[in-house]
Amino acid sequence: MKKTWAEKMADKKNFPKILNLEAKFPCYKSLVKMGARVGDRVVLANPSEVREIMAGVRRGELITIREICLRLAREHGVDACCTLTTGIFIITAAHAAAEAQAAGAPLTFPYWRTLKVDGVLNEKFPGGIEAQKKLLVAEGHLVVGKGRKLRVADYQQFLGKI
Repeated sequence: MKKTWAEKMADKKNFPKILNLEAKFPCYKSLVKMGARVGDRVVLANPSEVREIMAGVRRGELITIREICLRLAREHGVDACCTLTTGIFIITAAHAAAEAQAAGAPLTFPYWRTLKVDGVLNEKFPGGIEAQKKLLVAEGHLVVGKGRKLRVADYQQFLGKI
């Protein structure tokens, strides 16, 4: 039987996990782009930690995966955060919120305020980028671009404190 999104959000056994960065890591390339080096200590966070950060983004503010990872790394006292697992948990949290809404719960978890790097909308969110765009525009954000590369204009000015 297939797990629900809410079941997938359950904290993972043996997480959070702190590892030393190696070139064989699935998130190696993205971590190097963010300034990490081989040997740096990296956290693989729990889904609830990622969701908690996302839930704290207030109306008018935005957050990107970069800011989430910076905060997780700081909270765990390490050099970096695995962007791959964090990205998976971001998507899982968004779908769990939409799943709960479909079951009759109010949509109170503002997952749409979480952007990819460089303010890009997330095509893997419920309803894709058009649904995320609609929610962001309703909150006063300007979304620009074409096709699958839509982004929030001047997103940096809306980033909350990490």
